[in-house]
Amino acid sequence: MKFLIILFPLLFLNPGMNSPSFREEQMAFTRVREAYACKEKIVIKTLAEHSLSLDSLRIYLRAFKTEKKIELWAKNISDSVFELVREFPICDMSGDVGPKRRYRDLQVPEGFYHISDLNPFSKYYLSMRINYPNASDSIRGVKGHLGNYIFIHGECVSSGCMAITNDRIKELFVWSIEAYNSGQEQIEITIYPARLTDPIYSVLRTRYSRYKDDLSLWTDLKKSYDLFEKNKVPPTVKFLRDGTHQVN
Repeated sequence: MKFLIILFPLLFLNPGMNSPSFREEQMAFTRVREAYACKEKIVIKTLAEHSLSLDSLRIYLRAFKTEKKIELWAKNISDSVFELVREFPICDMSGDVGPKRRYRDLQVPEGFYHISDLNPFSKYYLSMRINYPNASDSIRGVKGHLGNYIFIHGECVSSGCMAITNDRIKELFVWSIEAYNSGQEQIEITIYPARLTDPIYSVLRTRYSRYKDDLSLWTDLKKSYDLFEKNKVPPTVKFLRDGTHQVN
């Protein structure tokens, strides 16, 4: 009984205290505060130019390895489609077109992913972890030797990641924090070998005709690319047991 008497008043301490927001939690880190000091005004200005609200922000990322670009698309919760609001050049990226299938192949992954973590203590200033290996990679990659720790990060050096400089990662970090802060549960990123227009896709299929694994993945990515170009909505992707995808 004494135990209950001691604990009961604790339930009513600070009843008006709210948990800190995601943004407030992130602002505890020095590099995040630096990012906001440098980039918050730019983000706010871009939001206003596109009639976007911090309170209902949703973002989606597309990365193109050949063109070395990361696109940031955004919308309000109530909007039906996304619009392109920013492009971030990739200053360094190792490997070639084609998926990552094993540890230390220096390849940047290709496929359907999401941001799984924000790291304010990165060796490369700030970094955003990509959830490689995904379900498809785990089926089609080298079992037990898939590798991990793939990021979008600052600086300008890469060994399987996408480096975009400290200045650019500051802004992308702020966008991501604001999206999470407004309630977005998952930031999706689709990584393509190139912009899969019909001519480029045809060249890739001809040049890499013997690479059946690559072609299978690119077929699924092409469906995704075409659907998004048409509808400006990320398609729903289901991972199938053979490592392919159902793209709707």
